[in-house]
Amino acid sequence: MLKQSLQQKLLQKLSPQQIQFIKLLQIPTVMLDSRIKEELEENPALEDGSLTGAEEVPEYSLEDDDHYERESEKTEEKDEFNIDDYLQDDDQDDGYRTMVDNDSDDDDKKEMPMAISSTFHENLLLQLSLCVLGDHEFLVAQQIIGSLDDDGYLRRPINALVDDLAFSQNIFTNEEEVESLLMVIQEFDPAGIGARNLQECLLLQLKRKESKSESITAAINIVENHLEEFTRKHYDKLERSLGISSAGLKEAIAEILKLNPKPGNSFADNSKQMQVIPDFIITKNDKTLTLTLNSKNAPELKISRSYQEMFQTYDKSVQKDKKLKEAVQFVKQKLDAAKWFIDAIKQRQQTLIKTMNAIMQFQYDFFLDGDERKLRPMILKDIADTVGMDISTVSRVANSKYVQTEFGTFLLKSFFSEGIQTESGEEVSNREVKKILEECISTEDKRRPLADEKLADILKEKGYNIARRTIAKYREQLNIPVARLRKEL
Repeated sequence: MLKQSLQQKLLQKLSPQQIQFIKLLQIPTVMLDSRIKEELEENPALEDGSLTGAEEVPEYSLEDDDHYERESEKTEEKDEFNIDDYLQDDDQDDGYRTMVDNDSDDDDKKEMPMAISSTFHENLLLQLSLCVLGDHEFLVAQQIIGSLDDDGYLRRPINALVDDLAFSQNIFTNEEEVESLLMVIQEFDPAGIGARNLQECLLLQLKRKESKSESITAAINIVENHLEEFTRKHYDKLERSLGISSAGLKEAIAEILKLNPKPGNSFADNSKQMQVIPDFIITKNDKTLTLTLNSKNAPELKISRSYQEMFQTYDKSVQKDKKLKEAVQFVKQKLDAAKWFIDAIKQRQQTLIKTMNAIMQFQYDFFLDGDERKLRPMILKDIADTVGMDISTVSRVANSKYVQTEFGTFLLKSFFSEGIQTESGEEVSNREVKKILEECISTEDKRRPLADEKLADILKEKGYNIARRTIAKYREQLNIPVARLRKEL
């Protein structure tokens, strides 16, 4: 039997304005500019005040009729606004305004210079064109170059290249011919191109060297016959196997360390690297700190006056047909969206400066002189309780924002750390322990590097009672290898 019942539930849902604010809050300054440009392109009711030079329009409410009456009185001396101009069909536009060229011949036309760079594939094809090869061989060599990875290695099997040529280009060859043409390509610059593994890459570079000194010969022997011992830094075993002294082994290893394990990366374009733009700037005057927000976080956005006038005209219009209502409904939506976006930007500024000010006050001693050992243990909840916000809000601010100080630019997330209690009962940040750990490893004897157990004993002598596994965890976070791999001759 079908039963009907009523249920009452209490649900929490985010409004579109809250979702928009959250998305704006978590993006860094370097991405905020592009997000604002995207909104300016999508919403014609939103304008950039810095470009137009106009005064910012005061905040308004679409339901406030008095506001629109005041605005209309200010614009009485202007030409009468015609709503029909905004309701023209696209097919009535003859395109004249977009096709006419109003530039004068005397105008100074400036063009942006473009940097031209070639990839290593293009460089190899240029070198291939200088080789004396038949049409068949040229096509096979071209396929080999196209199969190289970005780092310059050929990781595709030779028999797979033979199949690719047969099925895709109807070119029939064999593994011997591909091998011979691969050897031709391996003579191209940079040295090491076309290698099938690291060992072959290093050997190609060593054999290309003009000098055939004892160190080069020993380096070739190490790479060709004792590569595993070299990577594991078993130097004593290498000395016995090669029959050379420690000084000779040191010279051979120095030659190997000069080689490039990824020759294709020499043509990499470094211009695509993202630049870090600080969201906050902290300046120091004696013992007083001043916090400022990056000006890029405070854009001069305003509501389009023409769209406000459009709305006023409809409100006073006597004739309200369906077409006019649809047009003005669109205008109202765009005005609402523009106001919400401006409010979200302002709320973002207030949240950023409030959160960063709490972090600065909490870590005041560090921002005075930049000594990491003065960092206090701090977690997200400490700042959330101080500013009266949710932990997730503080996390969104800290994860992607940077602050510029006199001692460098830091990610806000790096100031948060857990606390460790010393033998005296004082609670210190684990950043202080990591700093001491770095200092111990940097001053160690590289011929006898300190193991994790020894590092734990040293820290214990300094008053930090930390287990060996914790030392290993901190060492890995600092990207420091184990003692065996830090060994040097």
